[in-house]
Amino acid sequence: MNNIIIIGAGASGMMAAIWAKKFNPNCKITIFDKNKSFGRKLSITGKGRCNVTNACKVEDLIINTPRNGKFLYSAFNSFSSEDVMGFFERNNVPLKIERGNRVFPTSDKASDIVRTLERLTKNSADFICSRVDKIIVKNNHAIGVTSNGKDFFADAVILSAGGKSYPGTGSNGDSYFLAKSIGHTIIPLEASLVGLESNESFIKSLAGLSLINIGFKLFDSKNKLCFSDMGEMLFTHKGISGPLVLSASAFIKDGLKYFCEIDLKPALDETKLDKRIQRDFSKLLNKNFSNSLTDLLPQALIPVIINQVGIPYDKKVNSITKQERQRLVYTLKHFKVNITQKRPISEAIITRGGISTKEIDPKTMLSRVVKNLYITGEAIDVDAFTGGFNLQIAFSTGYLAGKSAALSNSII
Repeated sequence: MNNIIIIGAGASGMMAAIWAKKFNPNCKITIFDKNKSFGRKLSITGKGRCNVTNACKVEDLIINTPRNGKFLYSAFNSFSSEDVMGFFERNNVPLKIERGNRVFPTSDKASDIVRTLERLTKNSADFICSRVDKIIVKNNHAIGVTSNGKDFFADAVILSAGGKSYPGTGSNGDSYFLAKSIGHTIIPLEASLVGLESNESFIKSLAGLSLINIGFKLFDSKNKLCFSDMGEMLFTHKGISGPLVLSASAFIKDGLKYFCEIDLKPALDETKLDKRIQRDFSKLLNKNFSNSLTDLLPQALIPVIINQVGIPYDKKVNSITKQERQRLVYTLKHFKVNITQKRPISEAIITRGGISTKEIDPKTMLSRVVKNLYITGEAIDVDAFTGGFNLQIAFSTGYLAGKSAALSNSII
């Protein structure tokens, strides 16, 4: 009987199993995972809602995958976001599209996505709850795996063991250990889509503060613009987080210095913002400056802005100079936060780095180092922004690997 072994029962591994069986019903598929349950990491994505994909064209999927996006051209075309949506809706999971073309189950429950994939996977493959310790290679062909001291043989092996982020879900770097042991190059691992730390003295006082509809720019130490967007962010006890910050983190390289500028009023240019402030001031001429910003800023942010502007708290509004007012305008449009480092990879949504794309055939996901070995998902050195793009990578590469393995001449 034609055998396929899949290492990892996450998003890409389950998709590989489902489609391998569809393309070759005669295949015997066995999926290994050290967790007792399927899709552990998938169940917590999107804050438990599961942002399954992004409803956009293939070109936009690539644009939103800054790390080796072009490598995924064949995978995205083989199984697009439209295909992902159709797949779940055909399997009785209604979907909805929200801001930024983010796609969620209508129920807002990641468990609906996980249960559907689990059911289809169990119909397609046998499940063995055990960690794979080794990929067996003979004459440069992957011929099986070793797990718990026992060898299991197959005609093809699909490596879908994930990255190194959220290790509590089982993503502890097994993919890299297994691939490196048989000759693959591992691009150094870093956290991506993760919060950022700051040593600014005001950070702790702002912890818990959310900002919406703000502009956000990330610069390196040479003042080069690395990232720019509008949206939401959050202050934490050690720095900043939220959608804008997570996306910006994809551009930060370990060991280098960065800072961000927050535009607290992006809908107003500096001239219009100055006029707005003058109108506010005209109502409060005899008030202290510290009491004049309540209509403009969240309460927690007011003392921080005042300190940065350098206007005394108790200075009367009617005595504030034009120069001081312009400093206030500039600070509101360019609120600076120095970044010291990313939060640890254990807190990251995804892992940057991994198995080199140069060593994988993008048309099949077949290893160029070891024959009959296919590689999917976060194990590969590709990563994207938030918004459903990373799950799309998992589903597309899983589909392509499952199809390729099932239809391989070495199996049929």
